[in-house]
Amino acid sequence: MSVHHRIDYFELTASDLSAAKRFYSAAFDWHFNDYGPDYAGFAYPGIEREAGGVSGDADHTRAALAILYSDNLELSEQKVRSAGGRIVKPIFSFPGGRRFHFTDPSGNEVAVWSDK
Repeated sequence: MSVHHRIDYFELTASDLSAAKRFYSAAFDWHFNDYGPDYAGFAYPGIEREAGGVSGDADHTRAALAILYSDNLELSEQKVRSAGGRIVKPIFSFPGGRRFHFTDPSGNEVAVWSDK
């Protein structure tokens, strides 16, 4: 169950997506679902719901990315702007929902998503 404004998903980046999938499968028994050639979601053993993903997209942020859930994406984006965050990727659609990315005053990139 997703909870409003809590970390809900975690993304890693990989220069070699296949190698990353092999590593995390062998090291932690993660199971992967492929969503095209450059992205795979992962789930933990015994848990069906995905906890995160690995991106092989060269345009994806090169740091780990925490993703918060929102019941109201537009309102969350407004609140981020009002608090001084800088929107670096406006709301966009992806398989499973919509999301936006922002940087906080220290430059950390964070994303917020919604299935609504």
